[in-house]
Amino acid sequence: MKKKKVFCVGFHKTGTSSLGVALEALGYSVASFRPFQQMANSDHVELHEVEALALEVAAQHDAAKDSPWPILYEMLDASFPGSKFIHIQRNRDKWIASAVSDFGTHPNAIRQLIYGSSHPGGNEAAWLERYDRHNREVKEYFAGRDADFISLDLDAGEVNWENVCGFLGEPVPNVSWPHANQRFAKSSKKFYYKLAQKLGF
Repeated sequence: MKKKKVFCVGFHKTGTSSLGVALEALGYSVASFRPFQQMANSDHVELHEVEALALEVAAQHDAAKDSPWPILYEMLDASFPGSKFIHIQRNRDKWIASAVSDFGTHPNAIRQLIYGSSHPGGNEAAWLERYDRHNREVKEYFAGRDADFISLDLDAGEVNWENVCGFLGEPVPNVSWPHANQRFAKSSKKFYYKLAQKLGF
């Protein structure tokens, strides 16, 4: 286990899958949405249930990304002092287009909890309001804490090895930044797992 935990507090569809692959390449054990799948498939879920499971999962991993982790930053900050928080955002129009493309009108109790509606299709305005509010509030919460928090703009090319490794105090690998997506996620992960082994992580 790493000495300090790392939590990605940027919403999904902002490059968090690539960040997860990069963190794994650096030797971090990364939790994602998977432990919450059963909750997501239920008819209803309460925030306290999500928080309780998140604490259990976080205790067993070095890092976490994707839903519902971004909305839990205050609890995670209090529960795991000294943790690092990486916030990623992108152009809001690109973000909602990607969310609608991936999630459509498929119901999901975790997304219902976060956005007030279980899917983005037909609820774009509500999702965008929540996205904007989260990006604003997380920056306000961590204001003045540059050692603990970094905010990166995906569209500006700021999500890269130099910025992430510099923030975490990790050596910069001599490979390109991973670009994970649904189509190539498995092959990317296999490559970076091999890289991690090669680097001795």
